[in-house]
Amino acid sequence: MIVHRFIRGLVAGVLVAAASGCVVVSSGGSGPARPAPPGGLGGMNNASATAVPGDVVSGALRDVERFWSAAYPRIADGSAFTPIKGGYHPYTRSDPPPACGGEAAEYQPNAFYCPAGDFIAWDAETLIPQLYSDFGPLLVGFVMAHEYGHAIQSRLRATEQPTVVLEQQADCFAGAWTADVLAGRSTAFTGVTPAQLDNTVAGMLLLRDEPGTAAQNPQAHGNAFDRIRAMQDGVEKGVSLCVGYRADNVPVTEVPFSTQEEAATGGDLPYAEAVDALSKDAQAYWARVYPQLTGRPWETLQVQAFESGSAPACPVPDASAGGSAFYCPEGDFIAFDDQRLGQQLYQRIGDNAVGMMLGDLFARAVQDRRGAQNEDRAGQLAVDCFTGSWTNSLLTRDPAEGIRLSPGDLDEAVAALLAFGRAGSPQGASAFDRIGAYRGGVLEGLSSCR
Repeated sequence: MIVHRFIRGLVAGVLVAAASGCVVVSSGGSGPARPAPPGGLGGMNNASATAVPGDVVSGALRDVERFWSAAYPRIADGSAFTPIKGGYHPYTRSDPPPACGGEAAEYQPNAFYCPAGDFIAWDAETLIPQLYSDFGPLLVGFVMAHEYGHAIQSRLRATEQPTVVLEQQADCFAGAWTADVLAGRSTAFTGVTPAQLDNTVAGMLLLRDEPGTAAQNPQAHGNAFDRIRAMQDGVEKGVSLCVGYRADNVPVTEVPFSTQEEAATGGDLPYAEAVDALSKDAQAYWARVYPQLTGRPWETLQVQAFESGSAPACPVPDASAGGSAFYCPEGDFIAFDDQRLGQQLYQRIGDNAVGMMLGDLFARAVQDRRGAQNEDRAGQLAVDCFTGSWTNSLLTRDPAEGIRLSPGDLDEAVAALLAFGRAGSPQGASAFDRIGAYRGGVLEGLSSCR
């Protein structure tokens, strides 16, 4: 199943930095969701949706079956693929889904695979229409591929892993199907663009656990950072990697809140404190690791917040976030629009969205100081990896060593990157690619960026 949550107010056009094609996400309740059926996708609130063309879901399911007819024998010792026998069941409030095992049928804005009946069911009234409306048909296809991933687990008799592992394995399987689509082998989804792929990644921000959910929770599915990682595993490495997912080899970054106070605030520092603390921490991080990277000492980097329309002079800025933030090589400083970018990121996403902005700017300075360029795709991906390496320090340090990441912070970083890193950037790097580079730095540290 894919648990559906709302990330706080990531809205199209909020940021000056936002490229065209950003999505509008409805605000949902922050309370705990009702438990979803086995292999299901959790509740969706306050949805407004448009009708989905009838052939989108049916076409996606046929295409996923096409994919597994070829892929399944490779991971099942040559055994032939057996399609789902219990059928496909769209449902509404007035026409609920079939009962699943001993669980009574009832309406939920959900999608799920039922192993007892070997069927897939989905809410055709609210959930799928809104995902289609907000993010496009590829996300609808991904959801169906995810649910079919649970059917594959059942056929492989590989269902004894923790829920969080099974959910991410289904994400990985769906990613492998996505790669098949991108390779042009699908007749249902043709000509998929980087922007459409980015829209699918953006939709996955909704399909995440609430911040603070422990991986050991029986209902845990993973935060957005981990679920997007699993999708990218499937896209980049295929089903042979996915089928090997186990509790001892799947990286899980989500942790519970450490105190009641942290849970009450969502782990967010006040804005001014966050800017100050994160700037100082990035400065200290690069003072420690820059000599390892270049053999030269790190010179303190000046950080300037400016009012809209009053940016400090810089002949040729190395811009980020659509020009609302930049590194100035000539003056060797970084600057950002305090109200229209910094405070908007904080209010709409959270404090680590500010961290993502600052990390990007510090990384641009690192690139320039070491004589590298940021103008092309490779330069942008290096910036993202360096930003991730600082996040790795925040994630892995002892609590006594300074500020650290709280639950939800990695999702905030991904949301910020999506807000100002969508396909169509001058560097030619899509958000899908940039998240992959950022993830490499987060999980493997600075050594992965060289």
